[in-house]
Amino acid sequence: MKLSIESAPHIPRPISVQKVMGLVILALVPALLAHWWFFGPGILVQVILAVGFALAFEAAMLKARQVPLKPFLTDLSAVLTGILFALCVPPLAPWWIALLGMFFAIVVAKQLYGGIGNNIFNPAMLGFAVMLIAFPREMSNWLAPRDIAIHMPGLWETLQHIFTGGLSQSQVAYDTLTQATPLDTIKNGLRQGQALSEIRSQPVFGDFGGMGWEWIANWYAIGGLFLWRQRIITWHVPAAVILTTIAFSLPFFLYDSDVFLSPLQHLFSGGTLLGAFFIATDPVTGSSTPRGKLIFGAGVAILMILIRQFGTFPDGVAFSVLLMNSAAPLIDRLTIPKPYGTKGQRHG
Repeated sequence: MKLSIESAPHIPRPISVQKVMGLVILALVPALLAHWWFFGPGILVQVILAVGFALAFEAAMLKARQVPLKPFLTDLSAVLTGILFALCVPPLAPWWIALLGMFFAIVVAKQLYGGIGNNIFNPAMLGFAVMLIAFPREMSNWLAPRDIAIHMPGLWETLQHIFTGGLSQSQVAYDTLTQATPLDTIKNGLRQGQALSEIRSQPVFGDFGGMGWEWIANWYAIGGLFLWRQRIITWHVPAAVILTTIAFSLPFFLYDSDVFLSPLQHLFSGGTLLGAFFIATDPVTGSSTPRGKLIFGAGVAILMILIRQFGTFPDGVAFSVLLMNSAAPLIDRLTIPKPYGTKGQRHG
């Protein structure tokens, strides 16, 4: 007799934390390689530093808490935290940025709350936000993209600057190699009374966002779609971030296009798509209900745009995610689905 399995419910096959983290890391590889192409090998050094420090702090805290090391060191969660952090810092950032950033990410944001699954805030974003507030100069010196760079440092020059703070005397001075990010350039230009159309005439800008950054954003989106197809993430948060970014920024842009960024500029600049697919979708620090995910994603987008347009910092992704992390428990409580079989009554 043939057994029919068409009727619900079905129990999905369990998936390990290690496999989930591994697939997320795999989805980030194309964007990481694009980052390397446009801004040099510094991103690889930053990834190695951040991952190394993350694993070291993870091991030290697990040992202090008398928790077995192997299951948690091999689940790749610390590795992913290091990679996400590294993708947000300048390629030539000094080595101690990764050290301090991973201390706050792993020790403060993760292990002091009880480890993976218990943390309230996204570890990578908390580490990045602390570094951005504490060391704004070191966190704002980005290399010019390859197509317009005077000189692209090689691996040896990159290592030299990261670990010693300088380049060889025979090469171009470091100050001539670095520049503000496109969002920094917009923020500074607007403060000086320049029109957005005038600011965007600079060669650092591409069709929508910054030169090079548009391609990196595209690869974030492709990697995110891969995770959706693999059922690692759902569509709710990315769709809410992207659609709310467009809907919320469009009225500002139509009101004054020389002051407010267009929706496409918001999407393809900074960490919008990285946040939409890889950070705001964190199942631990984000919302877990379907409606809650939509509210969470919309909140991230709205706060990000408000910070970019009216705040001190040029890119608000990290701060908006952290603010919504604090609201996630309340959002989930208010959006709990009605139990199956009830007639609409609320269950507390």
